[in-house]
Amino acid sequence: MEGSPAASMIPRKDLQALLLSDVATPSPPPAAPCSPSPSSSVRVFHRVRVAASALRALRTLQAPPSAGGGGGAASEADRRVVLYFTSLHVVRNTYEDCRAVRAILRGLRVAVDERDLAMDPRYLQELAALLPRLASPRRVTLPQVFVGVATSAARDEVRRLHEAGELRRVVAGAVAASLAACGRCGGERYVLCGSCNGSHKRYSVKGGGGFRTCAGCNENGLVRCPDCSPPDV
Repeated sequence: MEGSPAASMIPRKDLQALLLSDVATPSPPPAAPCSPSPSSSVRVFHRVRVAASALRALRTLQAPPSAGGGGGAASEADRRVVLYFTSLHVVRNTYEDCRAVRAILRGLRVAVDERDLAMDPRYLQELAALLPRLASPRRVTLPQVFVGVATSAARDEVRRLHEAGELRRVVAGAVAASLAACGRCGGERYVLCGSCNGSHKRYSVKGGGGFRTCAGCNENGLVRCPDCSPPDV
């Protein structure tokens, strides 16, 4: 008889029972697909929400096509980045928001025309004129960023665009920032008025003589640095 002694010792009916039991044993059901964890779902939802918000902000910031229709390159004024902010610490949340937006814009390495309302209160009326939907200049919120001559964004829009990586594309046409600090103002963007030496008063012989308000500077006796600040438009 062929085969090993161990195999010959197993009865034939026992071998048939073992084979039948293997065939009849059902295979285990396939494992259910792993459901995503709540934390991953939250992260995905956050990315989708940020992308949607950034897209809305990008549509707001994009300037309308010019009426000239010449197809030429945009002028420097059309791509200028202007930031209205305050350096006062009176309202902490406003100051922190202004500082955060300034840091974001400076990180993009583009020239930013920074207009500090604390240094020159005349910028408040200027900003209110650019935002005609406001009933009063006192309702102006800071910071405000303008890209070009007719597009603006507040703090939330700037942050959404920055998180989505779209802010760099919005300011792509702006002039590159200088890496070195201005040797005249030290990066402060303001210098003393040369006409009144910062007193905001000038002596005039007209009308019997006396001091008159200097028309060449703001109420703090300062003027924008001519070396690093672009001219007003």
